Amino acid sequence: MATNITSANYQEFINSDKPVVIDFWAEWCGPCRMMSPIIDELATEYEGKVIIGKCDVDDNDAMATKYSIRNIPTIIFLKNGELVDKQVGACPKNVLEDKLKKLL
Repeated sequence: MATNITSANYQEFINSDKPVVIDFWAEWCGPCRMMSPIIDELATEYEGKVIIGKCDVDDNDAMATKYSIRNIPTIIFLKNGELVDKQVGACPKNVLEDKLKKLL
């Protein structure tokens, strides 16, 4: 299950020695709900290797602004606290897996 990442707790994840993947989503967004089970599967499969979390843009405007999130779902990939990749819009699981493998 993906971790809930918020404006209040994200710094502890960003400072981790593991890569971080954040899914920016909203409850009212159909494509976001489509991606949710895929994000949860990846969080389980990559547990201990990558921190995978979800950030609700409606509740965490500051984080969405920080990463220039204009469309959702947007999934960002961070390594050593730096943005290294981004996926905008719904996509198949294998697209995210390819990006995850590049992080490791």
